[in-house]
Amino acid sequence: MQTLPLSDADFQRLYSHIKANYGIDLGKKKQLIVSRLSNTLISQGYTGFSQYVDEVISGKDKEMVTSMLNKLTTNYTYFLREEAHFKYLWDTVLPALAKKHARDKVLSIWSAGCSSGEEPYTISMYLKEFFGPQAGSWDTRILATDISQQILSTARNPVYQADSLSRLPAAWKQKYFVKGSSNSYTLAPSIKQNVIFQTFNLMDPIRFRRPFDLIFCRNVMIYFDQPTKDALVKRFFNATVPGGYLFIGHSEGLNKAECPYQYVMPAIYQKKG
Repeated sequence: MQTLPLSDADFQRLYSHIKANYGIDLGKKKQLIVSRLSNTLISQGYTGFSQYVDEVISGKDKEMVTSMLNKLTTNYTYFLREEAHFKYLWDTVLPALAKKHARDKVLSIWSAGCSSGEEPYTISMYLKEFFGPQAGSWDTRILATDISQQILSTARNPVYQADSLSRLPAAWKQKYFVKGSSNSYTLAPSIKQNVIFQTFNLMDPIRFRRPFDLIFCRNVMIYFDQPTKDALVKRFFNATVPGGYLFIGHSEGLNKAECPYQYVMPAIYQKKG
């Protein structure tokens, strides 16, 4: 594979810009940047990284930046990932929320860093199953955000391969998916319509209309350094209702000294109150 040269100065400019604006720490990932971006740069006519870094820093082409971030971070995901979370959601969180919101019948759930949609759609299926015939009388729409407009376009009208669905119950595949050609699947409208996709940079202030009963931010903070992670968790905390939950990835850990949430079980935290 042909690679382009990346000078130390251009590397410093690029990773400093990415960290300051997107929170992603690539300070030790010079070789990763070269290996994952060289082919794209060559295909677009670049002869080196310098001009490319200039254009990224200029911020004129936002999709160019999010395309770069998608290549530098892993978007691998599937339905029912980290199944213990969904067992706790079913056994503990949803019964408590159903009781708490028995009068207004509105749940506020956020999938932050939703990638191609498997996470919010999995949550949506759990909600449909939990509320059953009563689901129509509840507003359970999930906010799903990602920094990339391109990946959100994929998530809004998804086509999933069979291996992505392999962990789901067979009955759910029949109920919530439509089988297409080449062993691919699309989602039933009832599940798609229950998720609202929106672009959002997790480095920005969180100013959504309602505080959240539940925030999923899983396998996103692995790319952040500790101060960036601590600051984001505090913003999440301020956007969580008392008694609400934060679910993070099992490979991620929060700083106990700085974390305002109370630890519940591995990768699950609660805002007491």
